[in-house]
Amino acid sequence: QVQLVESGGGLVQPGGSLRLSCAVSGLTLDNYAIAWWRQAPGMEREGISCIIIHDGTTYYLDSVKGRFTVSKDNAKNTVYLQMSSLKPEDTAVYYCASDPKGVCSDSYFAFDYWGQGTQVTVSS
Repeated sequence: QVQLVESGGGLVQPGGSLRLSCAVSGLTLDNYAIAWWRQAPGMEREGISCIIIHDGTTYYLDSVKGRFTVSKDNAKNTVYLQMSSLKPEDTAVYYCASDPKGVCSDSYFAFDYWGQGTQVTVSS
């Protein structure tokens, strides 16, 4: 059974930091890319970062570049999203998802498994 489980969300003040985790089970992770998406109220879900597991190549949405860092721990089958200099517009539910082609697709429909999401709220 495939599971992606996000954790680490919460309430943080503007300028603060959070680290999200995506624990993956039931997949041979080396064959995949793992992406982070987010969805704010009333907005479409958007892909913000992705990592190709076998070679560590990373991608970022322009609005988070320089503030967010995606990384992986192969031994723990876990992907992380370190978020710094958080802004109120980063408030959203954050999801991790697996791309079975391992290429960090920019299409929502390319991802086969999704986590349940974790809420991130940036507010003073």
